[in-house]
Amino acid sequence: MGELANCPKCNALFLKTKLQTVCQACIKEEEKSFETVYKFLRKQENRQSTLSRITEETGVEEELILKFIRQKRIQITHLPNLAYPCERCGTSIREGKFCKACQSDIKGQIDHLNQESALETERENSKKDTYYAYNTKNS
Repeated sequence: MGELANCPKCNALFLKTKLQTVCQACIKEEEKSFETVYKFLRKQENRQSTLSRITEETGVEEELILKFIRQKRIQITHLPNLAYPCERCGTSIREGKFCKACQSDIKGQIDHLNQESALETERENSKKDTYYAYNTKNS
């Protein structure tokens, strides 16, 4: 279930959910903006456009266009000059959430943490008490 929140764009109260992050009025405005961008990109001569040119020509904010790309409402496979920033470093990318360098760095950090965890487990296992049987009977 959602929670009551203020719309980040117009400050109106609405029920915020995972899918709905703005109020109904702002959703309608976003839909109008999407239609504007979509119509612009449908024209063959505009498919070579960069993000800044799309913003200039349509008047739609860059952040909103990026939101459409992240939501996969705008497919960039046929738009060779359109890219979006890596969520970690801001480098322009065309797929995923992270650039190759950040993916590699994150993987290295995870591998390092896994190695440390394995070493810690090994140390814990070696510290366990060893019990020996003591023969009290005389042979």
